[in-house]
Amino acid sequence: MPYVVPEYGLGSLYGFEEMEAIAFALQQGSYEGGRILAEFEKEFADFCGAKHAIGTVSGTMALHLTAHILDLTERDEVICTTQTFQATMLPFVARRVTVRFADIEPDTLCIDAATIEPLITAKTKAIYAMHYGGLPCEMDPIIEIARAHNLPVVEDAAHAAGATYKGRRIGAIGDITCFSFGSLKNMTTLGEGGMITTNNDDWAARLRALRGR
Repeated sequence: MPYVVPEYGLGSLYGFEEMEAIAFALQQGSYEGGRILAEFEKEFADFCGAKHAIGTVSGTMALHLTAHILDLTERDEVICTTQTFQATMLPFVARRVTVRFADIEPDTLCIDAATIEPLITAKTKAIYAMHYGGLPCEMDPIIEIARAHNLPVVEDAAHAAGATYKGRRIGAIGDITCFSFGSLKNMTTLGEGGMITTNNDDWAARLRALRGR
């Protein structure tokens, strides 16, 4: 018998457990930070196998903060694909960063690692791997190329919370990973929300300072 996933309009369908959690958060006086956020960040970092998790107001903000941490400027280039939501590109537009577009794999619609290296120039600052529809990119060859050229790998994991690649959880394979918890995602935090995971202590400290709490 086929399994039917219930859908409520264009957003998430909340159950009793989620309703209780929302009510509890609202009763804490401030649900923008504090103990609940700290606990969520720790649990999410442990879940992904990452050293740090920094909560954000949205996945889009996570991408903007990551671009800031990487010090991307109009003199820089990044490698990504067009097969993604516009939010992936917004930080590049805001900072006038040149995007060099790699091709995609026809079966997964994820970035094709074989098309990345020819795009690398002296201006390349980062490689963005977008896990399309929650299906992980082929991370091993992407990481190998990045390490050979001393480039950070950013994982756009807006739809990939909980996904795994060769037994490893998405969120701790690349150098920094951006998640979205919007209402259309496979994991949501009451309409909006995001997370950045990384093993880089300096980046984590800077991200928390930028967030202001």
